[in-house]
Amino acid sequence: MKAHDKPILVFQTDFTYAEGAVSSMYGVVKRVDRELEIFDGTHQIPRYDVWSASYRLYQSMPFWPEGTIYVSVVDPGVGTSRRACVARTADGHVVVTPDNGALTHVARHIGITEVREIDESVNRYPDTRGTSVFAGRDVFGYTAARLASGTIGWEEVGPSYPVDQIVMLPLAQPALEDGVLTGIIDIVDPNFGNAWTNIPLSLLAEAGMGYGDLVHVSISHDDVQVLDATMPLCRAFGDVEPGELLAYTNELMNVSVTMNQQSLVERYGVGFGAGWAVRLSCAS
Repeated sequence: MKAHDKPILVFQTDFTYAEGAVSSMYGVVKRVDRELEIFDGTHQIPRYDVWSASYRLYQSMPFWPEGTIYVSVVDPGVGTSRRACVARTADGHVVVTPDNGALTHVARHIGITEVREIDESVNRYPDTRGTSVFAGRDVFGYTAARLASGTIGWEEVGPSYPVDQIVMLPLAQPALEDGVLTGIIDIVDPNFGNAWTNIPLSLLAEAGMGYGDLVHVSISHDDVQVLDATMPLCRAFGDVEPGELLAYTNELMNVSVTMNQQSLVERYGVGFGAGWAVRLSCAS
């Protein structure tokens, strides 16, 4: 296989760069094949946060070329009976990951056509069987490199298992009823403090809301309200003064809520996940 025909490898983890874990994974890849291209997705996923790992896959993977192999390692169950797997997506990408919920958003929004359990009797970095706590290096990175280099084919990853056996996190669907949009805070922007909902722009249009309208937004966590406010629905952050609230559509064309040049997440203590409910209605 020529170098330019080999899949790109993209890694995301909760390892940070504070120690040598990321470097070790990349070293194993280069031991398998010096020509393989490696890129970082992020290594700043909050530790043990499988939900964030799932969302970050959905957020960035579709923008990489078809055939890209994404290695996602957020693995609080490392060394236990949770499956190590390789999944093919409906849009032509491959994900190498623990099957611990990290495929939830991709399965729901993109689709998974096939999944195989990694056969560690074959696809494990040599001479590492004395440890069970670094599967990112010894199993996931190594298997991804062997697959990308053509050392193994798809069937040699390991046995297939039914897609409906993939571990899924609880992910509520957005809805429109009686003029009220409901959904969840799916993720937050850790740098700028924006809160991203799972309510798509298409559902916003169906509700008859558009840019320039005033909208009423309520955010609650397990039925405890943390935000209840009216704000404009804007195209850009600069449509309001610094410090003012606004709703907008983010890069994935979903409704988001923020403050111009300030962190809504810090100001109101907004989090994300299945327990973070949002309601949105027209106030104008």
